[in-house]
Amino acid sequence: MEKTASLHIRVKPSVKKQAEELFSDYGLTVSDAVNMFLHQALLEYRIPFQPHQPRYNAETLAAIQETKDIIAGRVQTKTYSSYEEFEAEIMAEIAAEDAEEARLLEERTRAKAA
Repeated sequence: MEKTASLHIRVKPSVKKQAEELFSDYGLTVSDAVNMFLHQALLEYRIPFQPHQPRYNAETLAAIQETKDIIAGRVQTKTYSSYEEFEAEIMAEIAAEDAEEARLLEERTRAKAA
């Protein structure tokens, strides 16, 4: 039987922990899973899965584009002179949303009663 060689890889601790939990459900270690990956790659002479970009919904894509535009300086963002100013605006927005929800609930309640 051929000797084994060590392979050292760096991954985030959280990724390692999740991988250990996942593979243990199959009775495997991370080392077993990496060995399976390498053997399958050699057998197929390619990466044994199709790498791809995640698919995002339209709202997420728009948020990503907005972030890129902000970073590139194409979009001006609102600034605040203090945390208190920022917090006051956020609290006012929340209060307005809560008032709108209460109005809609009352409207639905009246419609059901009619």
